[in-house]
Amino acid sequence: EVDLEERLVDLDLRNDSDVSDVPPPTDSTPEILKRALSGLSARWKNWWIRGILTLAMISGFFLIIYLGSFMLMLLVLSIQVKCYHEIITIGYRVYHSYDLPWFRSLSWYFLLCVNYFFYGETVADYFATFVQRREQLQFLIRYHRFISFALYLTGFCMFVLSLVKKHYRLQFYMFAWTHVTLLITVTQSHLVIQNLFEGMIWFLVPISSVICNDITAYIFGFFFGRTPLIKLSPKKTWEGFIGGFFSTVVFGFIFSYFLAQHQYFVCPVEYNSETNRFVTECEPSELFQMKKYSVPPLLQAVLGWETVNMYPFQMHSIALSTFASLIGPFGGFFASGFKRAFKIKDFADTIPGHGGIMDRFDCQYLMATFVHVYITSFIRGPNPSKLLKQLLILQPEQQLSVYKILKSHLVEKGILQPSLRV
Repeated sequence: EVDLEERLVDLDLRNDSDVSDVPPPTDSTPEILKRALSGLSARWKNWWIRGILTLAMISGFFLIIYLGSFMLMLLVLSIQVKCYHEIITIGYRVYHSYDLPWFRSLSWYFLLCVNYFFYGETVADYFATFVQRREQLQFLIRYHRFISFALYLTGFCMFVLSLVKKHYRLQFYMFAWTHVTLLITVTQSHLVIQNLFEGMIWFLVPISSVICNDITAYIFGFFFGRTPLIKLSPKKTWEGFIGGFFSTVVFGFIFSYFLAQHQYFVCPVEYNSETNRFVTECEPSELFQMKKYSVPPLLQAVLGWETVNMYPFQMHSIALSTFASLIGPFGGFFASGFKRAFKIKDFADTIPGHGGIMDRFDCQYLMATFVHVYITSFIRGPNPSKLLKQLLILQPEQQLSVYKILKSHLVEKGILQPSLRV
């Protein structure tokens, strides 16, 4: 019995070379497209498949933008669930011979728990007025964190009860696999939605910059690539990396100029409880008001301009585009290392010529975190509208107390006359 247990432990301690090969994904390219491109070489066939599907995805993305903020949020949630499914499925396929009890059920249960927590926080933060009018929601919001913890604790106990003597080590490994996947997908997608609430421009420019960098780096690498960039991704070249960088910065600067002209893109996304709709109407902040800037002396001789008119946000777009093209690709390199570790080419075969959804959004998650940190560090200031919504939730005596403190402060500053009474 002891020898048998030691052998099972040895199986649990398998190294990378012992990881079983995951079956290659099937070719999901539509038959009509296969026939149309049958006469081309494999290289050019892949080029056309990637190009056609890229245009189709971009067109669909523009349609969702037109449909509004709520549809964009649903899109982010759908992508999050699909990315989570692809990563969890890899773990299940690689170790399916162990037949771990409850693994898949618990993985999806934890996804629901974490989404309940994050989206509940968003509802409490941005839809306070809506919640205040519905008594059944007030209980859920008031005890939201306790309910979230109780739900997670239930899953934790279920995991402990599912432990099997001969699979201890592997079960804890897959428990960690699930939680790291949650950190990568759910947390980052929550930050994407947080960025969207700051204004659609903070959602569109970063995402479009990553897409632009991915496309232009592929084009420059396809036609001019000669020098390998990194061993993790043999097809990546320095020519593609550099060409993608300059193209992305120029694209981000020009794209920001067009978006900054429209309230629909620059105003914070807010929920109007009276109309039950998301609204994007406001007086644009200084970031989106045209200003005159002096051109540096070195550039004056080249451009022939002493001053230039542009939106302040365009300067921020340079920072966003630079990150998207210099640091963002490392999210892709990380994903490449992950796939190499488990001997797979793509996360899935959802999109012909592109792989899985995660293959297309591996850089987006890293970008979402940067944008959120950038906004909180350099952009975001006090939000009177948001503060007012929070004050309206308070009890009348609490609101009166806040009013008296605010009045006393304004009187001390000389803004209000001391004779003013409640």
